[in-house]
Amino acid sequence: MNVTLSIDEQTVARARKKAEALGKSLNQLVRDYLQTLAGGNDPNKSIDEFKRLSGQGHSRGWRFNRDDIHARRDA
Repeated sequence: MNVTLSIDEQTVARARKKAEALGKSLNQLVRDYLQTLAGGNDPNKSIDEFKRLSGQGHSRGWRFNRDDIHARRDA
């Protein structure tokens, strides 16, 4: 579907620069934004995004212990 927008030239110029810096076209940038805004309905994409963002940290061997957590708060 094609959509016509009314946007001032300065905003378009700045948006084009931003899109170029991201390696995208202005059209793709707007499309991505609208898909995010609308809340995509592709569960596989959501799962892939979750996997991409998960597991980035390192516990350095620390394991969650409920008693230790409460002991620290009481101290």
